Amino acid sequence: MMMKYIYRIVISFLLFFGGNVLPICGQVLHNAPAPLYRDPVTDGAADPVVIWNQDKKSWWMFYTQRRANVNAADVAYCYGTRIGVAETTDHGQTWVYRGTLDLDFEPGHNTFWAPEVVLRDGEYHMFVSYIRGVRNHWGGDKHIEHYVSKNLWDWKHEGRLKLSSNSVIDADVYQLPNGLWRIWYKDEEAGSHTLMADSKNLKDWSASKVVIDGEGHEAPCVFRFRGYFWMLTDEWKGLRVYRSKDLNVWEKQGIILGEASNRPDDSPNGAHADVVVIRNRAYVFYFTHPGRRNHNEMPMDVNGVVPYELRRSSIQVAPLTFKDGTLVCDHNSDFEFYLPDDQTE
Repeated sequence: MMMKYIYRIVISFLLFFGGNVLPICGQVLHNAPAPLYRDPVTDGAADPVVIWNQDKKSWWMFYTQRRANVNAADVAYCYGTRIGVAETTDHGQTWVYRGTLDLDFEPGHNTFWAPEVVLRDGEYHMFVSYIRGVRNHWGGDKHIEHYVSKNLWDWKHEGRLKLSSNSVIDADVYQLPNGLWRIWYKDEEAGSHTLMADSKNLKDWSASKVVIDGEGHEAPCVFRFRGYFWMLTDEWKGLRVYRSKDLNVWEKQGIILGEASNRPDDSPNGAHADVVVIRNRAYVFYFTHPGRRNHNEMPMDVNGVVPYELRRSSIQVAPLTFKDGTLVCDHNSDFEFYLPDDQTE
C-alpha cells in the first residue's frame, strides 16, 4: 500500500510539472497512439506540420488533406486538396479534426499541399504549395504562396514567392542565428533537389541556390537538436538525415524510418516529416501509406483508379535520438510522448 501511495504521488508530481521530468526507471507514462491521427473526413492526412497555438493554448496540426475517399482517375485524389487542421488539448494523445483552412485567393477548385508555419513577432506565417485546378495526373505549374495570421485560423494572402522556377513545392522556413530567414524547398526543374534562399522579412527572397543534390527527393525539414542543425529529406524510401554546424555545409548521414514497424498503420516507411524539439526531446511527425508494400506502389484497376487501401494515409510520431554523432529513430519500442503547454526548444 505504501509503494502504491508513493507511486501516485510521483505520477501527480510529473503531471503537475507538465511531463518535463524524465520517467522514473524508464517507465513510459505517456505512450504515443499509433496511428497518431487519421483524417475522419477523407482519410488522406499527409505532410504534417505541428505548432503550438498561442491563442488557443493547444497544439495544432496542419496537413495536406488528400481526397483518399474519392474514386477518381490516377492521382486525382492528390489534387483539389485543402489544408486540414487537427487539434490536441491533452498533450498529443487525442487529435480532433477542426476543419480546413480558407486559403482561396482566386476562383475555382484549386490544390494546396504541404503547409509550413512559423511564428515571427507575434504573427504566424504560412508557406504552402499551390497548383491551380484539379488534375488527373501529376503535372501543372507549382508555386509557394505566403499567408499571415494572428490566430492560425484566419489567413491573409500576402502573395507568391519569386523563386527558381514554376515547379517549386514543400517549403521549410527557419530563422538563422544572424536573424535572417532561410527557406529550403524542392525544385522539380532542378532535378527534384533542395534549393535555398534568404530573406530579412519573409517576403523578399534572395537568389536561390542548390544546397542538396544527388538523388531526387523532396520535403526538406530543418531543426536544431543536440548541438547540431539537422535536415531531413524524403527519398520515398525513408527519410535521409543531413547534419550541419552552420546551416550552410551539410553532411549526408543515414536513412531513418526506412522500414515498417510493428505498430498499426506504420508501414511501409515514413514520408514528408516535421520535427518538434522540446527541451531535450525531438519528435518526428510523418505520414505513411499503410496499405502499400512500398511508398510508390499505385497499381490502377481497369477504370484507371488506384484502390482505396493504397490511397489512404495516416500520421505517425516517433522519437529521434542522438547516437554516435548522428540521429536514429526507433519506432518499434514504446517511448515517452508528451507535448507540454508551450513550445520551447
